[in-house]
Amino acid sequence: MSSLLHVNDVSVSFDGFKAINGLSFVVGTPELRAIIGPNGAGKTTMMDIITGKTRPDSGDVLWGEGGVSLLKMSESQIAQIGIGRKFQRPTVFGAQTVRDNLRLALKKDRSPLAVLRFTGTDEDEDRIIEISREIGLAEALDRSAGALSHGQKQWLEIGMLLAQDPQLLLVDEPAAGMTPQEREHTTELLNLAAESRAVVVVEHDMEFIRRLECRVTVLHEGAVLSEGTIDHVTRNQEVIDVYLGR
Repeated sequence: MSSLLHVNDVSVSFDGFKAINGLSFVVGTPELRAIIGPNGAGKTTMMDIITGKTRPDSGDVLWGEGGVSLLKMSESQIAQIGIGRKFQRPTVFGAQTVRDNLRLALKKDRSPLAVLRFTGTDEDEDRIIEISREIGLAEALDRSAGALSHGQKQWLEIGMLLAQDPQLLLVDEPAAGMTPQEREHTTELLNLAAESRAVVVVEHDMEFIRRLECRVTVLHEGAVLSEGTIDHVTRNQEVIDVYLGR
């Protein structure tokens, strides 16, 4: 496993509140990583910094073997180099079919002229079918995305991100509001995605985290409190005091 993302001594304050405080950690590839911590620990701000939405006051975020600074890039540039983010609430095109949603997300030239001239190819259709099978929606390709269950919409949005072929996928609370069966499939989907890329999952549900069977990073007050296997971090007394014991 090689290193893909280096967050180095990053800090950021909002109106005097230090949301991120000397945060440092490394994500490799391929890897599945879980990020946990109490409300206000800095999980969302961390993702905002990685994706260029928030600029830190100090520190750096380095990408790839060459150590390119993400802080010198715009949000769109960061997305183009291979970082995809899924927010907690699914955002799909409800009036379009599952197939159309995946087709719109395929990694293509998005210039205005290219969009006007776009025609789907057999290769595109093969990729759509491949992704639909991976996310468990092969039988729903011609269904309206708006008619899908909450869990299915989450899978479709993950599929739309996979269609862009990201090297790093940031996923925010994927298990929220899912049935037990949907959560089981989501576990399988994230593990499969992490076979060929880095997947970072921010989640509160400890049972779901345990089923991912991955390395866990615990944030508290904007810094790493503990890191290791789920058994390691859940035995850490500080983690119990500030998070698990609540």
